[in-house]
Amino acid sequence: MDALPKPDVILTHESDLDGLVAGALLQKLAKKLFGTDIPLEAHHYNFWKQRELRERAAWVTDFTFESRMDKPDWVVIDHHVTEVVPKNARLIHDVNKSAGLLCYELCKEHGIHSPALDRLVHLNNVADLFLEDDPDFVVASDYANLVKIYQFWNLHTLIGGEIERLLDHPLLEVMAVKRRIENPIGFEWSKSNITEISGNIGFVDTIIGNNNLIIHQMLEQQATKYTVLLTLFRRGNLVFASFRSRNGEALKTAEKFQGGGHANAAGALLPKSIRNVPDGVDYLRQILNVNNQTHQTRLNSLESLFASIEAEKK
Repeated sequence: MDALPKPDVILTHESDLDGLVAGALLQKLAKKLFGTDIPLEAHHYNFWKQRELRERAAWVTDFTFESRMDKPDWVVIDHHVTEVVPKNARLIHDVNKSAGLLCYELCKEHGIHSPALDRLVHLNNVADLFLEDDPDFVVASDYANLVKIYQFWNLHTLIGGEIERLLDHPLLEVMAVKRRIENPIGFEWSKSNITEISGNIGFVDTIIGNNNLIIHQMLEQQATKYTVLLTLFRRGNLVFASFRSRNGEALKTAEKFQGGGHANAAGALLPKSIRNVPDGVDYLRQILNVNNQTHQTRLNSLESLFASIEAEKK
């Protein structure tokens, strides 16, 4: 078992349950190994990409491994696809496991485990990898929705950083009631309120229910012609975009806005000048259609060039 360096900070993803579980587990591990509380930072993708990495040593989880993280005494525990091969950092990586599960396996190597953690990590893994065939998929989605509704730091504070206290928390009853009552209503309303952003991307207006499950149901039932479905939500003065697909296009779309995530579930933070959802729709439509027009212009230019070459041959 290789010794882990003492981190100056633990860095995790703020937007979902996986980041919360992974970050809290690493805090627990650092406390056992070094006998002190290591500060935890949580960031959205856009903020993360802008953050300077000045620390001598750090543990990073639920963020794609990049060359800027390839530093001595940096440990990255992640499951997103990466093409970067570590030369200095220690990378613990498996695309078939959630970041929370990878962190828990590391914890278990150092004697940190319990039936409660086993269960919670399993539910997080099912939700984050969207394992819809798993018998716990529905309840796992309720756990994931906790972070969407109550937000990362509110939950972290509520449970005092002890992530196992989230298991069977009374707030899960609220999530179950919301799912049973709100989702069917929200699905029917949203299905009739889709706005085209570009040829294959549709903005789904949402007013009630679990957005992720509603969008998943739309994609699964092919209830719309669009292969990428987009939702927007406002938090404070910021507007976030969430992209979903079934063919890997979600991540490609999010990356156009400096976002990230998984192939079929990704997100991005829109510029600070975008203050509301209608402005976000206009912004996304403008950027994506400009990109499409630029791409089409290039194709037209190439077609004209090839036509000219063929004409000269004749």
